[in-house]
Amino acid sequence: MKTLYLECNMGAAGDMLMAALLELLPDRQRFLDTMNGLGLPGVEVTAAPAVRCGITGTHVTVTVHGVEEDEHLHDHDHDQEHHHHHHAHTSLAEIAHVIDHLDLPRNVRDNAKAVYGRIAAAESQVHGRPVEEVHFHEVGAWDAVADVVGVCLLMDWLAPERIVASPVHVGSGQVKCAHGLLPVPAPATALLLKDVPIYGGRIRGELCTPTGAALLTQFAGSFGPMPVMTVEQTGYGMGTKEFESANCVRAFLGRTRETGDEIRELSCNLDDMTPEAVGFAQEVLLEAGALDVFTTAIGMKKSRPGVLLTCLCRPEDEERMAELLLRHTTTLGVRVHTCRRYTLSRTMETVETKYGPIRVKHAGGKSKAEYEDIAQAARKYNVPLAEVLREIP
Repeated sequence: MKTLYLECNMGAAGDMLMAALLELLPDRQRFLDTMNGLGLPGVEVTAAPAVRCGITGTHVTVTVHGVEEDEHLHDHDHDQEHHHHHHAHTSLAEIAHVIDHLDLPRNVRDNAKAVYGRIAAAESQVHGRPVEEVHFHEVGAWDAVADVVGVCLLMDWLAPERIVASPVHVGSGQVKCAHGLLPVPAPATALLLKDVPIYGGRIRGELCTPTGAALLTQFAGSFGPMPVMTVEQTGYGMGTKEFESANCVRAFLGRTRETGDEIRELSCNLDDMTPEAVGFAQEVLLEAGALDVFTTAIGMKKSRPGVLLTCLCRPEDEERMAELLLRHTTTLGVRVHTCRRYTLSRTMETVETKYGPIRVKHAGGKSKAEYEDIAQAARKYNVPLAEVLREIP
């Protein structure tokens, strides 16, 4: 299985993630040409070699009208008092409008909007105001849009089937913002990293930015140690600041074993939950990266009808899935079994239809269109699912 592992030993920021992924591309100029041809006002994206602690990687710079803005040194320097007035009041709706009109694949635009949605939800909770009233600070200007869109585009082009990230180093101390000094991680970052393993350390400063946190949680299916994988490429995305440790995000692209791998089966018996509550627990588990979640009708003691809720996950996700089962169901305990499974190698292709691009999964001579894509197309054009499926070659 084509697997991407993101090593966040020095946190994560939009420009660093973009640079690390860019190093994995055989044709980097194509990416730069695409980004610079999107028509983002005054934005120019460039990439150059950079050395940190003797290691050579890539540093990506985003300028707006030739200026690299201070508040967008995404790697660990968010001095929000230097806002330019035309960037200070950018709403989620305005950013979504801009992204919607970019000449990019739909799933790239959707992912970019989802990243901003995550940030807006966190800022909304921090400031105690509706999402519609959230006005972005450092994540609201054009260069931040370029960071987010760039990472989403690179993820689309690299098309990993599985994405795993390491526990995230968030730094320590305080960060300066427009409202004063905030603790590290900043409140919005802390909310964005909910349910993600994080740690601090002796390095002072903000290592993980809100943009970096939102991108990681949007794409990483799980967080933990590097899986057993055959590494084919390694990318180093360098930050601007110098630290005693190499200031970079490291990306490993390779393959994990596709046959006979181990998974965990977590299960619990339920007899006092409504179907809606069980369904909600299933959705939470799937959104958190479960491989599959399903229910089985069972008979329990005292002749009570019940439901067996089963969650399949990767070994590194076992503890997190168990915690979610205990939190979102009424069970008092979760059983865990180690299983072996055999899987086919899978690839994903995007095909163009008169209803828009549709992702199709291929495995062992079998093909299946992604339900989310055909359902969205059917709703948009008010046609049956079968009509959309007939248009897929």
